Amino acid sequence: MEDDQRQAGMLARQLLQHVSGKTQEELIADGDKYAVDSVVEEMAAASERILSGEPLAYVLGEWDFYGLNLVVTKDVLIPRDDTCALAEIAIRQAMFLDEAPRILDLCTGSGCIGLALATRVKDAKVTLADLSRQALMVAKKNAANHHLSGRVSCVQVDAMKEPPAFLGKFDMIVSNPPYITSMEMEQLDDSVKNFEPHMALWGGTDGLDFYRAITKNFRSCLKPGGYLCFEFGMGQGDDVCRILTQQGFTVRQRVKDYNDRERACIAQYCREDI
Repeated sequence: MEDDQRQAGMLARQLLQHVSGKTQEELIADGDKYAVDSVVEEMAAASERILSGEPLAYVLGEWDFYGLNLVVTKDVLIPRDDTCALAEIAIRQAMFLDEAPRILDLCTGSGCIGLALATRVKDAKVTLADLSRQALMVAKKNAANHHLSGRVSCVQVDAMKEPPAFLGKFDMIVSNPPYITSMEMEQLDDSVKNFEPHMALWGGTDGLDFYRAITKNFRSCLKPGGYLCFEFGMGQGDDVCRILTQQGFTVRQRVKDYNDRERACIAQYCREDI
């Protein structure tokens, strides 16, 4: 009960900070003042959305990922701490790439992974790619908000099809593709099932459709010796790595997320005939 009350209090403070535009310190200092009618109305509306099961990130319209405050709408998945495992393994390897490396963030959504790379690898040229035009609008806004538009571009690409020739070659591809199985889709928490975009969740009957397509089709976008980094779901590591190996990749590392669950891998494509 105490934990529930504490969480409810924290949630209320976050909502109040959002609708009032004040910091926590300012709210404490103004604790004996009445809220204006507009703040009361917005707070009531936001509370109703939370009570309906809508995730806090969508109510706030923003969420933090890897030190970046990102715009978030219902057109994109909410960035999760689990994905930091993918961002970290990609950033570590990107530090050793050639000067001004080209990096593709495929199935980018909000752009969180690609933008994390762009902020840490200062000379990287990053392309954010997604099939959803609405998602690309969010990603483009996030790139602009963090003053990265000079090194970050957004393009519409279908990860399930052959890549368009104009993409060119990349030193690294990172992807957090849809990987929820058909059975898991039925078991998702209502806050995910009812609010987050199914297009960004469902990965086919076994959850592996995008891994098969990307490893087969997008290896042609990699420079010789280029890297492919994937996030995957719980228990999918062996299957994803097997798909990579079958397509000529060498898996270099598999890593766990903050919850000690295997979450991401990095593989290298060493053939010269791509």
